[in-house]
Amino acid sequence: MAYESQAVRDARIDVGAVLGAVVKRLPRVILLTVLLLAATFAILMFMPRLYESSASILVEPRSNIYTRAANEQAPSLTGGEAGVVSSQIELIKSRDTLMKVIDQLDLRSVPEFNGSGGGGFSPLGLVTQLLGRKSAPVSIDETVLSNLYERLTVIQERDSRIISVLVRSTDPQRAADIANAVANAHVARRAQLSLSDTAEASGWLLIEIERLRGVVNAAETKVADFKVDNDLFTGSNNTSLLDQQLSAIAAQINSAQERKATALSRATLIRGMLERGQSIEGVADVRDSVVIQQLSEEKARLQGEKAQRSATLLANHPTIQALTAQINELNNQITIEGRRVADALDAEAQIEADLEVSLQADLTRAKGTASTATQDTVTLDGLQREAKAQRDLLEGYLQRYNEAFSRTETSSALPDVRVVTLAAPSVTPASPKTQLVLLAVGIVSVATQVGLIVFAELMSGRAIVPGRALERPQDELDEVPFSEDELEPDQIDAVAPEVAEAPATPEPVARDQYVEPQLPAPVAEATPAMPPATSNFVRTMAEDVEAVVPRTPAAEPAAEPVAARPARREPRVVPGMIALSDLASDLVLGRTHLVILAGHRSNADCEALAEELVGDALARGLSVALVDAGSALATEETGLTDLSTEAASFGDVVHKSADNSFAEVPWGRGRAISRQSSKPLTLVEALGDIYEVVVLMTGPVGMASTLPLFESLDGRLVLVAGDEDEIDAVAETREQLLDAGFAQVEIAALSARVAA
Repeated sequence: MAYESQAVRDARIDVGAVLGAVVKRLPRVILLTVLLLAATFAILMFMPRLYESSASILVEPRSNIYTRAANEQAPSLTGGEAGVVSSQIELIKSRDTLMKVIDQLDLRSVPEFNGSGGGGFSPLGLVTQLLGRKSAPVSIDETVLSNLYERLTVIQERDSRIISVLVRSTDPQRAADIANAVANAHVARRAQLSLSDTAEASGWLLIEIERLRGVVNAAETKVADFKVDNDLFTGSNNTSLLDQQLSAIAAQINSAQERKATALSRATLIRGMLERGQSIEGVADVRDSVVIQQLSEEKARLQGEKAQRSATLLANHPTIQALTAQINELNNQITIEGRRVADALDAEAQIEADLEVSLQADLTRAKGTASTATQDTVTLDGLQREAKAQRDLLEGYLQRYNEAFSRTETSSALPDVRVVTLAAPSVTPASPKTQLVLLAVGIVSVATQVGLIVFAELMSGRAIVPGRALERPQDELDEVPFSEDELEPDQIDAVAPEVAEAPATPEPVARDQYVEPQLPAPVAEATPAMPPATSNFVRTMAEDVEAVVPRTPAAEPAAEPVAARPARREPRVVPGMIALSDLASDLVLGRTHLVILAGHRSNADCEALAEELVGDALARGLSVALVDAGSALATEETGLTDLSTEAASFGDVVHKSADNSFAEVPWGRGRAISRQSSKPLTLVEALGDIYEVVVLMTGPVGMASTLPLFESLDGRLVLVAGDEDEIDAVAETREQLLDAGFAQVEIAALSARVAA
């Protein structure tokens, strides 16, 4: 922790002196710059001219409808282009690809690549030779490959699938040839890799096909054997014989039932007509009888003859009666024959019924056989499915093998890369860039020399002008230490005589010879009657007035009895002691930005001093931040302990006033500040960038003090001594802090204030 003295803070840089020194040495700067430019130009003249050529490769999946399999989908672009292009770049720079280029172009015999000195002047090689160091001998392939690596650049064009192959060489035609050879070698290698993958797949498919043939043969043999063993033969329409037999029996039963029903219905019809006395000659079954046909013909003849005779004979004539008797006899015979036909139909129905019974018995037997066959069919179906699955797999493998074999034989596989731009010989050299190099050397030379001149002037002190000491006979801070409107009438009467008797230009009090002044008697007597806040303010202002405006001998009040004065101790002057008025003035005038308060025995002394400093700064219109890092008293608001344990954020622990002129960071809800956290230190640094005055309380010096957490802060460390503290013990504590690594420690005594 460092604290600048007043003399150093008042010093400033003389810009005119710095510019004068630069102008004075300007000829030398120009001369050195010209010499450096000349030397650089000479070196560049000896360096070989390198020409650059570029070939472009497009990375995309390629497919042809004539070479693609029937069930193969066309390749599509995906979102992982970056990884694919990066892989292609690494393949282009691989050793195998470049060795093919070396063999194709015979680069081993080219001096530029075989290391025989054809590459031109090399500054690094020259330095190595001057130092007497030689590179370890390597093979010619390693040398050519290393030189090719140095001259080869493979990059991906921005947001595209284009890969550019850049090659530099002293010969522009050779650079173009190498770039084209690298691109073509990569395309050929990708095609070869694709064909090799297809060939490996073909070999694997052939092995699987041979294995599957045996599996399919065994599965189909098992199916055939099971059919033979269980009589599961298949007839027409891929239907088993048992199923066909069941269908035939069921059809015969249905036919028999139909015929039986038809015969019974016809017989019933004939009997019904006979009972009703109706003619049965119109019934089909009766009409089909030969006897009935003859009887019907004879009846028709007699009826015709009767009708002919009736024209000449009467009804009682014997001939007419004979014909009528014959006709009636024929009707009786037709009726008898009809009954015979009905009986025949009943017999036919009985035959069909017997046939139905026989067929039902056959159907029952067939069903029993079919139930056993159905269980065997389940096993047969499983065997057939297994055989079919193996055969389908075999057929799929055969199709893939034929396609892969045809692609391997005809070299129809298309690589996923192709050359889209061939390299052409370059006209202008790409290296070295003489103008750019000379411009950079000139700028660096001028900037370096000017920087060295300015640094030398600052270090020598010639550009440092000491500032005038700030005289404080009656500055704005001490001119009006308090407002009379804030005091009571008796307090104004008590303080006004002391201020009026002060000399116009008092002698400044030396900081190291400071002695805490005594308050005037009227002020001391009036103080107890004031409210606590007003009393503290008046005592503070009175001390500031006494420090700057000492009383004259004529203004000394009469001596009072010892019993009438308040008891107090006069602090002894020790090294590093500072007046509180000086500390307040430094804060107001901007000489001090950050004050770190450390109590000697109690944090209450730090709180009292911090309250006075904050109140004085706020009264002067300054923005103030107060940080409590030493009270160890838990609060309801979040604070440093919560920030150090990451229980709260930076914005949660800073509590601001309405006008943002005052910010306070309390202790927080925790018991201690985590010493492993750097957030409290970061917070104080951030507050220092925002607020004009920052007051940090670290608590009493000891093992529990948080002072080591803020050791790296560039602030003013003040050791606060209380009323009960021995000044020697305080001085000893100050020495211990100095020995601990703190650059400067000051002491502020509160004994006089407390006694007052």
